Amino acid sequence: MNRYKKLAFNSIIFAIGNLGSKLIALVLVPLYTYYLSTGEYGTVDLLTTTIGLIMPVFTLSIYDAVLRFVMDKNYNKAQVLNNALLLSVMGYLISWLLYPVFRAVFPFDDYLMFFYIMLLTSSVNSSFMQFIRANGQIKLFASIGIVSSIVVLFGNVLFLVHLHLGIAGYLLSLIAADLVSILTILTFGRMMQYLSLAYLRTNLLKEMVIYSAPLIPNALMWWVMGVSDRYIISFIVGVGANGLYAVANKIPSIISMINTIFFQAWQMSAIEEANSEGKSQFYSNVFNILSMVLLISTSLLLIFLKLIIHLVISSDFYESWKYVPFLLLGVVFSSFSGFLGTNYIAAKNTFGVFRTSVIGAAVNVGVNFALIPFIGTNGASISTMLSFFVIWLLRAYETRTFVRIDIKMQGFIGGLVIIFIQIAVLYSDIAYEMLWQMLLFLVLLVVNWHEIKWLGDKGVSVVRKKLKKASNY
Repeated sequence: MNRYKKLAFNSIIFAIGNLGSKLIALVLVPLYTYYLSTGEYGTVDLLTTTIGLIMPVFTLSIYDAVLRFVMDKNYNKAQVLNNALLLSVMGYLISWLLYPVFRAVFPFDDYLMFFYIMLLTSSVNSSFMQFIRANGQIKLFASIGIVSSIVVLFGNVLFLVHLHLGIAGYLLSLIAADLVSILTILTFGRMMQYLSLAYLRTNLLKEMVIYSAPLIPNALMWWVMGVSDRYIISFIVGVGANGLYAVANKIPSIISMINTIFFQAWQMSAIEEANSEGKSQFYSNVFNILSMVLLISTSLLLIFLKLIIHLVISSDFYESWKYVPFLLLGVVFSSFSGFLGTNYIAAKNTFGVFRTSVIGAAVNVGVNFALIPFIGTNGASISTMLSFFVIWLLRAYETRTFVRIDIKMQGFIGGLVIIFIQIAVLYSDIAYEMLWQMLLFLVLLVVNWHEIKWLGDKGVSVVRKKLKKASNY
C-alpha cells in the first residue's frame, strides 16, 4: 500500500469513528444548553479544560511517548505500555498532595472529587488509546470513540434529563465513558498479555520521559491558549459570558473533527515517512489538500452559522454566534501548526514543539488582556486566532530543515481573503446576507479548483480500481 493510499485508508477508518462520536457530541449541545444555565455550563467547561492542563503535568505527557515508541520497532511494546501506566498512576497519587491548593484555587471546589476521578480515568485511558493506535488496532481505536460517545449520550439523558443532577450528572457521564473505554480496550484489545510488572524497565522509562518532558510545557502552553481565555473572560466579563464562549467553541469543533480525523492518520504517516525519499512532495501535496478542505469547510459553516445557532441552541445562547468566526480561523491555523508539529515528533525533536508553543501562548495572553477589557468576549476569539497563526508561521520557518512545504499560494491566500470578507458580511448584517455568503463560497471553489480537481481525480481513480478488482472475482 503506497503512502497516499495508506493515509487515505487510515483517515477513512478514523472518520468512521470520529464522525459518529462528534455527531453525538453536537447533538448533546442543545441538551446542555436547555438543562444547564450559562453559569453551570461555564463551570463544567472550566473543569474539563483544566483536566487537560493538569493531566500532562502529573503524567509527564507520557502517553505521547507511547505512540512514538510503540511505532518504533526497536522497542518492546509491553515495556513501553507498562512504564507509561506506572508513571501515570504515580503522578496521580502525587496530585493528591496538592488537594488543599486545588480546593483553594479552582472555581469548582464543590466538584473536586469528580475532578480527581476524571484525572485518573483520563490518564489511564489516554495511554491505552495511544497504545492500540500505535499497535495498528485502528479499527478498535475508531470504534471506541463511538462507544464512548454513546455512553456519554445515554449518561446525560439519565443523569441530566431524568435525574436532574446538573453539573454532577454531566461529569458522571464523562467518567462512565472513560471506564467503558478502558474495559473495551482490555477486552477486545487483548491487553492482558501486555500487562505485567515484569515489563518495567528503568532505562526505557528514562528515555521515554526525555522524549515526553518537553511536551509538558508545550501542553501547558496549549492550555494557556485554550483555557486562559475562559479564566480571563470569567474574571473580567463573568462566568455567564464564559458559558456563551464555551458554546461558541462547539461550532468550530466541526472543523476540529475534520482535522482530528486526518491528524490521527497523519501522525502515523509522518512517523513512517520521516526518513523516506520524496517526502517533501508528499508533505506538500497533503498540506495543500488539507488547507483546501479546511478553508472550504470554514466557508460553508460561515454561510449557515446564524441559522445553526438559531435552530439547535437555546435562545439564551444565541449571542454566541458573534464569537464563532475568529474561533473557526483559530482552528484552521491550529490544524496547520499541528500538521507541521508532526515533523518535530517524527524527528524526536520535541523541544521545537515547546519553543513555538511558548511564543504562541505569550501572544495569546497578551492579546487577551489587551482586547477583552475593551471589546469583551470576542477579544478571546481574536487572540486564539492570532496565537495559532503565529505558531504556524514559526513552525513553517523552523521545520524547513526537516521538510520543505510548497504551498499553492493562489488558492491559499485567495481562500483566506474570501473568508475574511465573509466574516465582514456576517458582522455587517446587510440585506440578503446568506446570498452574498453563497456567492463568496462559489468564488472560493473557483480559486481552489486545481486542488479540488486533483482530489476528485484521485478519488475517481481509486474507485475505478476497486470496481475493476471486484468485477474480476
